[in-house]
Parts: sequence; C-alpha cells; structure tokens
Amino acid sequence: MAELTCLIMGGGYAGIHAIRSIQGAFQKAGETWRIRIVLIDKETYHLRKVLLFKPAAEQGDITIPFDRMFPDIRVVRGTVGRIDHEGKKVHYWDSERKECTLAYDFAVLTIGSIVRRPGKEQGGIALTGLEAAVDIRKHWQENMRKAAGETHPEEKRRLLSIAVAGAGISGIEASAELAHSMRKEAKALQIDAEMIQVYLINAQARLFPEGPVKVGVKLEQKLRDYGVNVIHGVKVLQEKAGMVSLSNGEVIPAGLCVWTLGLLPNPLLREMGFPLTPSGQVIVDSSYRVQGMAGVYSIGDCAGIVDPANGRFDRMTCKEGTAQAARLGSIMQADLHGLPAPQHKEYMDFYCFSFGAERGMVWTRQWGLDMIITGRLGWKIRKLTWDLASLVR
Repeated sequence: MAELTCLIMGGGYAGIHAIRSIQGAFQKAGETWRIRIVLIDKETYHLRKVLLFKPAAEQGDITIPFDRMFPDIRVVRGTVGRIDHEGKKVHYWDSERKECTLAYDFAVLTIGSIVRRPGKEQGGIALTGLEAAVDIRKHWQENMRKAAGETHPEEKRRLLSIAVAGAGISGIEASAELAHSMRKEAKALQIDAEMIQVYLINAQARLFPEGPVKVGVKLEQKLRDYGVNVIHGVKVLQEKAGMVSLSNGEVIPAGLCVWTLGLLPNPLLREMGFPLTPSGQVIVDSSYRVQGMAGVYSIGDCAGIVDPANGRFDRMTCKEGTAQAARLGSIMQADLHGLPAPQHKEYMDFYCFSFGAERGMVWTRQWGLDMIITGRLGWKIRKLTWDLASLVR
C-alpha cells in the first residue's frame, strides 16, 4: 500500500480536527493509499484557548498532550518557517532553534491567531496565554489579601475592583468568571462580597453586535445579576498606578486591568511566503486550497475563507475552524482522485456564553426564529461546545 505524508502545521482547534477529518476520510476510502500524519507545533500539547479565562479565575489545567489525543501520529515540536511548495518541503526550527526540514505530499496550515495586545505603556495584563492567565489570578488574589487588612475605604474598594477591557465573548466570559471567583474568595477572607466590582468596558454601543439587540440586552442583564457592570461606548486608554483611564475622560480606581482585545491572524504568516489578504490571512479558494501552492491547504483563524454563496468571510472562532476541518478530509480525497471537491459553506448562527458557576446562555437562529437558552442548560451546552472543540469525550 502506497503511503502519503500529510503535514499539519499547528495543533489548535482547526489542526486537531483536521487530523481527525483526514484520518476518517482515508479510512473510509479504504483504497491503496495510506495516510501518514505529522503534526508540528511549538508545544507538546493542545491548548484549549477559549478557556484561558479559567486559569485567570481559578487554578486548573486547560491543556491536553498531543500524544494522548493522537497516539498514532508523529508529533514534531517546532516553529514553522517558510514553505518550499515546489520542493514540497517545510522548513522549521526545532526546540533548540536548529533549522530542519520535513517533506510532505499534503500540507495543512492551521497556525491560527494570536491575542491582540495593548501597548506596553497602557499597563494592565493582556489575557494572551497560560502565563498571563496565571499572572492575572495571582494579581487579584494578592489584591484581595491586601484588601482584607486595609482600613482605608477607598483603597479597599480599589483593591477589590477589576476592569476588563474588551467586551467580545472572551471579555464577557472572563468578567463573569472573575466576578464569581472573587466573590467566592471574599467570603473566605471575610470580606463583604458586595464590595467586589468588576467593570466590563465595551467600545461598542451594546454587547454582542453580531446578534439581535435583545440578545445583547439579555447578556447585559445576566452579567449585572452576576456582579459585572458594563460600560458602553468607551475604550480603556491606560492603566497606571491603580487608575484606569477611559476615552470619555472618566477614571476607574481598580486593582487590576485585564485586556481582552480580540484576535489577529498569526503574524508569522507574513514571513512564510504565503499569499495573504489585506488583513493578513492566507488566500484560499472555496475548497481551502492555498493560492498557487499545489497540495497545500489552510483553514482556521489563519485562513481568509469566504462563503461562495454570499461572499462573507468566516469569523475567527473555533466553531468555524472545526466545521472547515470536517470538510477537509473529503476535499483532499476528491483532489487525490481528480473529482469535484466539496465547497465551503458558512456556519449557522450559533453562539454560547459562560457566566461561571455552571451558568450559561445560548443563542441560535433557525427558520427565522431567535432561540435563547439560559441557566444550567445553557451552561451544559456551552461546556459541550468546549469539549467537542477539543475532542474531549
């Protein structure tokens, strides 16, 4: 049986689902081709990136070792450099910064996105990764220990306050989880939980502009119930010396500013020789083939994927990436046999939010109707989406 090598570059959500999809497609075909998958990633584990707010609020592990997820593939620890698509080789740097190469028959680029960072002069801590999440948790916990012994009322209130800058889904979930964990800690330290103040600073006129107004209103009501104050239409300019300056001239005394400013396509793409959109995503066709690079595909946050039916770009979320990956195996099989390949189709309107303490909210639109699920059932659905995204059974 002939063997083909498929190189997956990046073990995020799109990458791990691409592995599953490709394995399934080749097993189903059951022909003369055997697929050998090699995953290259800078880490030895899959990071459950959408759960970064969890270690910021409480101690816990949000990583899964690749060898536990895929015991039947080869995992190479390294950082992808340039792609030699004519020679069908990928150049990369290993963990010791030694330049190496890997040959491939198919290559799938899934190096994803990075979290947008504020300028260094803006202060605070950006929720960019595991280390930052742990720093956030240590910072607010230390502030609360100080507050327990603080006698000056204004300083006590400042130490018990957090500003979250950026009100996308990450900001919503981080603010709610922090409010819950801080109130829980307040009781342990014999601090009045009502003194905890978490401010969610939203540059938009309302929450969740991707959906209908009533969903944004419902989200804000839930956040308020759980101890989060939403401030609309302003941006955080800077955190300095415990004071958070807003674009409207107001200043919020806060012991910590957490930045959740959304995502950018991975900047490494600009050094790898791929054709890019103006926003920095890889240019692909409707079947995820990279422009001008035979046998190379790209999906997930790093790819500029457009629905041919309506011309809209996919958003940078894990649900889009996993849906793209589900088609990829069939696309590769079709290309291998010279057959028409499946084309991209936009994901349905479906969004989930967690508020901590097994509380959640789900919104979807079907048949022209808006459906909203809240409470414990909403949280169960949210947890299911997290688990499905990371192939957790």
